[in-house]
Amino acid sequence: MSHRRSQTLCVITAIDNLGKGAAGQAVQNLNLMLGFDEAAGLLAAAPVP
Repeated sequence: MSHRRSQTLCVITAIDNLGKGAAGQAVQNLNLMLGFDEAAGLLAAAPVP
């Protein structure tokens, strides 16, 4: 969303919880499709808090 008068840009984001969100489910499904352990890549702590 931008405001023409002040030329200010407002950006709103949401962080998907990798362990419980859609991104985690996608990683889990990819692991199953490729024959890896279902939890591979999901048990480590996130690199960004």
